[in-house]
Amino acid sequence: MTDQSTEQLVTELSTISDFVRFGASAFNQAGLYFGHGTDNAWDESVFLTMYTLNLPDDLFSQVGQCKLTTPEKEELLAIYQRRIDEEIPAAYITNQANFAGLPFYVDERVLVPRSPIGELIVQRFNKQLPVGTSPSRILDLCTGSGCIAIACAYQFPEAEVDAVDLSVDALNVCQINIESHGLMEQVIPIQSDIFSGVEGQVYDLIVTNPPYVDQEDVDALPKEFLHEPEMGLGSGHDGLDITRKILAQASQHLSELGVLICEVGNSQVHLQAQYPEVDFEWLTFEKGGHGVFMLTKAQLDQHSEIFKARA
Repeated sequence: MTDQSTEQLVTELSTISDFVRFGASAFNQAGLYFGHGTDNAWDESVFLTMYTLNLPDDLFSQVGQCKLTTPEKEELLAIYQRRIDEEIPAAYITNQANFAGLPFYVDERVLVPRSPIGELIVQRFNKQLPVGTSPSRILDLCTGSGCIAIACAYQFPEAEVDAVDLSVDALNVCQINIESHGLMEQVIPIQSDIFSGVEGQVYDLIVTNPPYVDQEDVDALPKEFLHEPEMGLGSGHDGLDITRKILAQASQHLSELGVLICEVGNSQVHLQAQYPEVDFEWLTFEKGGHGVFMLTKAQLDQHSEIFKARA
């Protein structure tokens, strides 16, 4: 958008709906990738537009025909242009992301929350946890922004939740979110290389969304992903370097009825090929998503020699 075209657009576009439509068209024309909170140009345009106008997304249908001031129009065109020029996820522009129905602060120190595990959390893991039980201790391994740990704390208010990550930068963002949700007494951020920082600790539920992108996929990632911390994405040639270590060590950190929930995304095919003897339970999602498995402590113990040998 040149200065001349910006001036023309400010004159010709009038309402919020006009700008959302224009933004969506511009995003599609630019060939942007959508996968960090939205999956299409229209929703991305609504998100950025309503953020810029300091309005909640769900008000769009009610205010779409409201006219905009010239400064508002200019600010909207500028934010659309930034999204196009920098190919940066919208969540990093707004420093806002939603997960499991909750708002989170995000910046380029952490991945943008998007795990399908959010659906399981909202359902309180009712199909994964033993019937009639509620976890008293939960571990969010590779916590990043802390979104999984914090969402779990909302669903299980009596549980103690540890949020661990190797990255101090990520833990600093996690702390921001813990404080903004008022959960300083319930969610504890811990620096840890996988389980190193929680030695001797036992949990009823371990939830983890570790780095799992294989090298082939890393090399082919759209530019939007290059703004995310590399250590949060790749995990060796098959994407399983960290997952193998988790499988080898998780059992000793689970209570007798404990459960491990782990996301490996597209590396599911590598995991199944590497452990054909293991009966992973692959979970299904109503809202989309794949590559998340569960194993009980008993199953982890059953295959412990295999997991340790291949870690």
